[in-house]
Amino acid sequence: MKYTQLGRTGLKVSRLVLGTMNFGPQTDEAESHTIMDAAHHAGINFFDTANVYGWGPNKGRTEEIVGSWFAKGGGRRDKTVLGTKLYANMAPSDDGVWPNHDKLSALNIRRSVDASLKRLGTDYIDLYQFHHVDRDTPWDEIWQAIDILVQQGKILYVGSSNHAGWHIARANETAARRGSYGLVSEQCLYNLAERRAEMEVIPAAQGYGLGVIPWSPLHSGLLGGALRKEREGGAARSGAGRSAEALANSAIRAQVQSYEDLLDKHGLEPGEVALAWLLTRPGVTGPIVGPRTADQLASALRAVELELSDELLASLDEIFPGPGPSPEAFAW
Repeated sequence: MKYTQLGRTGLKVSRLVLGTMNFGPQTDEAESHTIMDAAHHAGINFFDTANVYGWGPNKGRTEEIVGSWFAKGGGRRDKTVLGTKLYANMAPSDDGVWPNHDKLSALNIRRSVDASLKRLGTDYIDLYQFHHVDRDTPWDEIWQAIDILVQQGKILYVGSSNHAGWHIARANETAARRGSYGLVSEQCLYNLAERRAEMEVIPAAQGYGLGVIPWSPLHSGLLGGALRKEREGGAARSGAGRSAEALANSAIRAQVQSYEDLLDKHGLEPGEVALAWLLTRPGVTGPIVGPRTADQLASALRAVELELSDELLASLDEIFPGPGPSPEAFAW
């Protein structure tokens, strides 16, 4: 496994991030424990979860599974850089939402971190992430709440997710004015087929010293050999609905076909190349991989050692062109 610093921090994290979103809804507790053990064995030390994972009436279940794995001991917690997230309400359904039980008010931040700590069975969270931007709560209030949690030792670092570039700028300018450390990471949708983050989110992250943590690196399976699996009649994955919808667009289908044809010519696996491409991108700490089985984790691990030639990278850019540098990409 290869490691890098998380943004401007001194924290060393693996170039692959183990995503746990499937733990509970699709992968049972025993298999989830097996996958986490395999991740540690392979050198992955960066795990990502969220308070809402488990979904519906089972919200929080994923954090509980991670917590039960920590409880096995053997240095599991000590070897893990743990990231979790807050924002969404934790009621079983939208009908049960009570005021102040979601978003980023100081009250909900305090409530949410204590609840996550209990489910995770730990006394601190390495990276506490805002799952979405809160348009109603001022950053001064957010940082005041975060500073208290840092002083209490409940969290070490703070990151954002699904924030625009200007949100990152405002957050860290406010933090600097207060003497707070500010955001150290941004978790965003970014992959070969979805490169809009290159216009402003990633430049803002680089400018303020945030590590970029891409989610959905295979774009809901679209970049994981979707057409090949379609021909072979393979089992649908959790994001197959979004993938199927995209493939119904003839232009996107042609792109994906060109992508798979190119990699067939080079004898490479589409999913592994999609991950390896992200590892070549400036500012990227590591993509989140969300295996449902140990075999899927093994496939993702091969991407870390995969070297993509300049010729192949250029061909990938031709198939999936990025927006270009900002502001030139939209200014003229």
